[in-house]
Amino acid sequence: MRAFTVHQGLVAPMDRENVDTDAIIPKQFLKSIRKTGFGPNLFDEWRYLDAGFPGQDPASRRPNPDFVLNQPRYAGASVLLARKNFGCGSSREHAPWAIDQYGFRAIIAPSYADIFFNNCFKNGLLPIVLPEATVAMLFDECAAFPGYSLTVDLERQVVVKPQGEEIPFEVQPFRKYCLLNGLDDIGLTLRHKDRIAAYEVERLARKPWLAHTM
Repeated sequence: MRAFTVHQGLVAPMDRENVDTDAIIPKQFLKSIRKTGFGPNLFDEWRYLDAGFPGQDPASRRPNPDFVLNQPRYAGASVLLARKNFGCGSSREHAPWAIDQYGFRAIIAPSYADIFFNNCFKNGLLPIVLPEATVAMLFDECAAFPGYSLTVDLERQVVVKPQGEEIPFEVQPFRKYCLLNGLDDIGLTLRHKDRIAAYEVERLARKPWLAHTM
């Protein structure tokens, strides 16, 4: 998992409440057994005018020119600005995979669905919670100023606006530690790989018959 320390990026506004995970990555793309390749299908039903299915060449699709991510001013955006209850619906981990693989590193919203919120941290995305009035202000500024970007400093727990104003945010210490060090659940376990290996050697020395049952 990629570590998250400080990130500066162009902001894309997703000006809808209650964006559910089926909108983030539609159900037909959950058939894939791989953990990669979901970025081209992020917000698929809003992003394209034709029906999407796994294995399509994105270059053959008909993009919806009215959808925010298809507008030239938001090309290359890596900070997603959203409204309340983002990521509601079914608990598919493919949703943060798709957001991350599109190129977003952080999301800013007033609130998130719990499972989506947890899955973001487990996959290297930083979901930031800010007051609804603050988020509304960011939407206004993003609309008013093309090229609007924000800097997210996880160590200091601040979002820095273009003019230098800092907006603090909260994050649980354990989640912060994992993101700063690029540790997912497997990475956390592998910190103890030497102790695990030593235990396995000792266990097989005491119970050698286990070697034939594994």
